[in-house]
Amino acid sequence: MDTRRLILVLIFTFSSFMLWESWQKYHQPKLPANAATTAPAGTAAPQPSAALQAGASGGAPAAGTAPVVATAETFTVQTDLVKASISPLGGDIVELDLLNYTQHDNSEKTFALFDAKHQYAMQSGLIGEGLPTHRTQFRLVDGPMKLADGADELKVRLEATAPNGAKVAKILTFKRGSYLIDVAWEIDNKGEKPLVSHAYYQLQRDDVAPEGETKMVSTFTGPAVFTEADKYQKVSFDDVGAGKAKFAKTADNGWLAMVQHYFVSAFVPNDKAPREYYMRKVDGQNVYQTGVIVPIAEIAPGTKGQTSVSLYAGPQEQDALKKVAPGLDLVVDYGWLTVVAAPIFWALQAIYKLVGNWGWAIVVLTIILKLIFFPLSAASYKSMAKMKLLTPRLMQLKERYADDKQRLNQEMMKLYQTEKVNPLGGCLPILVQIPVFIALYWVLLGAVEMRGAPWILWIKDLAAPDPFYILPVIMMASMFVQTKLNPTPPDPIQAKVMMMMPLIFGFMFFWFPAGLVLYWVVNNILSIAQQWQITRMIETGGKAANDAKA
Repeated sequence: MDTRRLILVLIFTFSSFMLWESWQKYHQPKLPANAATTAPAGTAAPQPSAALQAGASGGAPAAGTAPVVATAETFTVQTDLVKASISPLGGDIVELDLLNYTQHDNSEKTFALFDAKHQYAMQSGLIGEGLPTHRTQFRLVDGPMKLADGADELKVRLEATAPNGAKVAKILTFKRGSYLIDVAWEIDNKGEKPLVSHAYYQLQRDDVAPEGETKMVSTFTGPAVFTEADKYQKVSFDDVGAGKAKFAKTADNGWLAMVQHYFVSAFVPNDKAPREYYMRKVDGQNVYQTGVIVPIAEIAPGTKGQTSVSLYAGPQEQDALKKVAPGLDLVVDYGWLTVVAAPIFWALQAIYKLVGNWGWAIVVLTIILKLIFFPLSAASYKSMAKMKLLTPRLMQLKERYADDKQRLNQEMMKLYQTEKVNPLGGCLPILVQIPVFIALYWVLLGAVEMRGAPWILWIKDLAAPDPFYILPVIMMASMFVQTKLNPTPPDPIQAKVMMMMPLIFGFMFFWFPAGLVLYWVVNNILSIAQQWQITRMIETGGKAANDAKA
């Protein structure tokens, strides 16, 4: 296999990879035209397994479908990072705006993680006879609705009285400078019998991918579970709906999340506390619920009990996620090249801290990668330069043995051996760069830090395609220059195909993130400079040798 064929194979492989990703996006479930835009009636409270009940007397009532309840008016609370709309019906967070992020197609509006459009909400309730669920009406206790200057947290308290006389309070604690929300329950047992109960915390969402997905790839949207034993497990909505979801259901550690591009919401119970994870589809709705059940210690008559779980609802900032819970940073999906992508992001982040701009960080990272691979590239370009000098002699052999392919191949190999040229030597930079290129592609696609990050002039978002296609055009021009520097293939058809490659790749790059095209442009310019210098030196040396022989 000669150099051109290997290059074509690599191009075909990469193109197939991108087409596969596009096919996955095209076949994602779409929102039906008549889909409801209001929150559906949720199913009844989930039921803990016998093991988690640990011998609780009487158990919990059988699961069923809760009646439709009119949507209650919401009230709004605000901190320095989020604005949340809370419904007295269940005390659910039905809308959560992230104030530091804007919508994909409207920079004038803040991004909503929880919203009615995707029927995305945080819900929680209690399991036990007569205890309130996420369909119970609560009353708001008077208190501040906005985080006060100098205050570190904002508490929102909602109360309800259970039919058995127990007084129940749900407390949501928002924190300054954090996307963590503590979701706590307080139960005052006014009855004459011990109260055995559980608390459940669930995330509800439809299966429609978020707005702003790149046309070239489909990122994961759906529930995920992490435990120390089974590690990170993503579950598709289709498997949940079909009852085929496979994930760790019981543990004393880990977390449960709803993942989408750039953002995540996750419940993190206290470590070493028993818990049970569940996933289910809402009856008759294109809506799914995934949650965790935690037991509450038995509450004696006249005493109080409580439980609390942390909710992270915000961007997939890796440093912040690592502090919340072990393994939570795995929701940043780099695909099958995580082993390469993770150190690339680490290096990119370190450079950003020095230069203060993600675009220039990409430029500096490209230069560093080019320096690392300089010896390999130099050897490769020397081989290609020698091949270019041999092109006239190869053309003569092609004409001489046009009717004898076997003899032609023998003479070509003999010429390569005589001149000490490796015809595959020019492919080494491509073999090395393809994994780095794909890994960097996933880094720029998955890192929320790139979302809305500007570079210079017209590049206002490195995670979005170049709005004026200037970088893709520059990339095409640089690829044409590289093609001219490479030896011309003896086969005219191959030569035409190689000349078309810049157009084909340039067209594909029109929809790539601008940050990725920036990397490729800088890499091409550096490669052209290096290859031109090496080719000039080889040609000068070859000419001097010929003059000496003459």
